[in-house]
Amino acid sequence: MGISFRHSAGFGKRMEYNLVGKMLMEGLDVYMPLVDDHGVDCVIKKEDGTFIEIQIKARFSEVTDSDAALFSAITYELTENFYFVFYSERLDLMWIMSSEEFLNECVTNKTGKNKGKRGIWFNGNRTDKKTGIKKEYCKKQFEKYIATDISRFH
Repeated sequence: MGISFRHSAGFGKRMEYNLVGKMLMEGLDVYMPLVDDHGVDCVIKKEDGTFIEIQIKARFSEVTDSDAALFSAITYELTENFYFVFYSERLDLMWIMSSEEFLNECVTNKTGKNKGKRGIWFNGNRTDKKTGIKKEYCKKQFEKYIATDISRFH
C-alpha cells in the first residue's frame, strides 16, 4: 500500500519542525517566518549578532529507488548568509551547505519545464558484488557536507 497523501504532504513541514527543534536544543536563537514566500524556513541569530537564513529540504523514505537524496527544481540565486539543510529520511543523512557551496555543486537545468531551476543529487546506487543487493550511498564529493549536528551555525 502506498503512502497516504496526508502523510507525504506534511512530511516536509514535520522535518522543518524536527530540525528547528534540534537547533533550539543546541542553544540557537531560531525564528520562523509566518509565510514562506522567499524560501526561508527559519532565521538564526548567531552569538555575534548576525543573522543567517536557512532553507530546509527533506526527502521522504518512500521515494523512488535511487532518489533518496535527490533534490530538484530549486529556484535559487546566490544570497549572502544563506544556508541549505538537506535531509534524506531513507539514508538518515543531513547535509549543510552555504549558498555558495550549493551553487558550486548543483546542476542547473538547461531545457524543459524546469529550465533555470537547480538540483543536487547527493546519493548514488550500487550493487553489492557479494550479496547482489542494491544500496544507496552518499557520493564521495558530498561527504564533506554531511552534518551530524547543527554546530556549523554557531
